[in-house]
Amino acid sequence: MKAQEVLDKAKKDKVTFLNLQFTDIMGSLKQVTAPVKSLPDIMKYGAWFDGSSVEGFARIHESDLYLKPDPATYSIIPWLGSSEGNTARLICDIYRPDGNPFQGDPRFILKKILEKARKMGFKYNTGPEPEFFLFKNDSTNLLPMDSDGYFDLTTDQAHAIRREITASLEMFGIDVEASHHEVAPGQHEIDFRHGNALTTADRLLTLRVTVKSIAQRHGLKASFMPKPIMGINGSGMHVHQSLFNIKTKKNVFYDPKNEYGLSKAAFNFIAGQLHHVKGMMAIICPTVNSYKRLVSGYEAPVYISWARTNRSALIRVPHWFEDKPSSARMELRCPDPACNPYIAFAVMLAAGLDGIKNKIKLPDPVEEDLYKFDEAKLMSKKIDTLPSSLFEAIYELKKNKLMQEVLGDHLYRKYINIKTREWNEFKTQVTKWEIEKYIDI
Repeated sequence: MKAQEVLDKAKKDKVTFLNLQFTDIMGSLKQVTAPVKSLPDIMKYGAWFDGSSVEGFARIHESDLYLKPDPATYSIIPWLGSSEGNTARLICDIYRPDGNPFQGDPRFILKKILEKARKMGFKYNTGPEPEFFLFKNDSTNLLPMDSDGYFDLTTDQAHAIRREITASLEMFGIDVEASHHEVAPGQHEIDFRHGNALTTADRLLTLRVTVKSIAQRHGLKASFMPKPIMGINGSGMHVHQSLFNIKTKKNVFYDPKNEYGLSKAAFNFIAGQLHHVKGMMAIICPTVNSYKRLVSGYEAPVYISWARTNRSALIRVPHWFEDKPSSARMELRCPDPACNPYIAFAVMLAAGLDGIKNKIKLPDPVEEDLYKFDEAKLMSKKIDTLPSSLFEAIYELKKNKLMQEVLGDHLYRKYINIKTREWNEFKTQVTKWEIEKYIDI
């Protein structure tokens, strides 16, 4: 869709207001609302905003930034329609006054690495599987809205809400493949069709705001927090990934002669992600709470390994139908839905491309249940573990030069500062568990 098409579509859709959306460094959705009469100027010139008021963006003396809408992201917001007219949204890129892209814009970071992949002849596709909880009340005493489990057939409110979310996503142009109840009470998953990583990141943000908005309309609270309740499964976001040849349109990962159905490039891509995963963790699992999900016993990966049938592995090679070679892919299982999808996909792609460029060797697969390995067996197979805290993840990020290169100097420094501040704030907290454990010492 081009700018003029957006103008024509807005008139046809009886739009009265525009929500210009973008994310901060952490992935929180921000927006500027404007009346539709401003749309011609906004599409031509952009819309100014104060960057110094957004976490991790600009300093006071260089605060002026402007939003430039991506015409392809135009959509009516289903739940904001009224007799007075509709509200449309446009996802925006961020620019400096001199017309150059803002280096701290997460969407720009992803577009930059996608361009690098394009120059290597690749198109990068992703297919995330975000999980979330629906609660009956606020955060003071979290109560899951149901007591069902994995794939349970429900006829209650949860099923109706998932259907409403799916219908709204379809109105946004998002092709939902499946929705179902997850393992824990009140936990759900909605999967949409894989696609170009930039489009997928846009859609993931749309999914998050759609889930939260519809839940709120039903008097519920939706949360993408990785581990909201102790003792039950947390919410992850497995990410399926593949590369396609730009010229031939064929899946670069596919090789019918290999027992896994994967090419040498695919194995190098996997090796690159395994090699860099420690440095990626502060980005793909970005919160203090993320590391309370990544423990043994709750289906979340802990050990740095790969396999086909072993779901305790960090990277898995899913099965696909033989007559669909375009489905050849790998699945990274540690990310969680709290991450900023733009920079998460950027570092995943960069790590994989580094594996291809430098022909990083892939270790042997481990098809056994890693949770049953003792320390001696883990050491004998040279299986390393993921960082166990945000502090360790920040340390690994600081050591990884590739991650710094991908994020760029501005976003890298801001991200480290924000996450270090978050860790320092957390480590001074005195929890209820500590009181109960140590009060009688």
